[in-house]
Amino acid sequence: MKDITIAIGCDHAGYEYRQYIIEAIEEKYPVVDFGTTTPDSVDYPDFAHKVATAVQTKEAHCGILLCGTANGVAMTANKYKEVRAGLAWTIEVAQLIKQHNNANIVCIPARYTSKQQALQIVETFLNTPFEGGRHERRVNKICS
Repeated sequence: MKDITIAIGCDHAGYEYRQYIIEAIEEKYPVVDFGTTTPDSVDYPDFAHKVATAVQTKEAHCGILLCGTANGVAMTANKYKEVRAGLAWTIEVAQLIKQHNNANIVCIPARYTSKQQALQIVETFLNTPFEGGRHERRVNKICS
């Protein structure tokens, strides 16, 4: 699995989760860490832009974004062509955004999940394949 590079970023609300997730996955995957590296208040778009750029330019194969509700980072990341950032607050949603939408960034609401749930969401997202088929036609319409 070392051939899949993962970009990660967060604001202050996701700070503790970011470190927890990195420690859990870095033995399996190379991780590009875009911070934040402090619990001090920061602007979530600054970090979402970095992760989305890394995914768009293929520096990373996929990304993880964390903020309080994950809505702001998802909205920011989805401004980028070829980025499909999906908001996931449960394992089932993480599975579906990958299976049906071929999401390449998972956005996790730190204020509405536990660290353990967030890690399960990440692992599900990383280990779920895109189903293709009828979903591929729909995904292709996203950027057209």
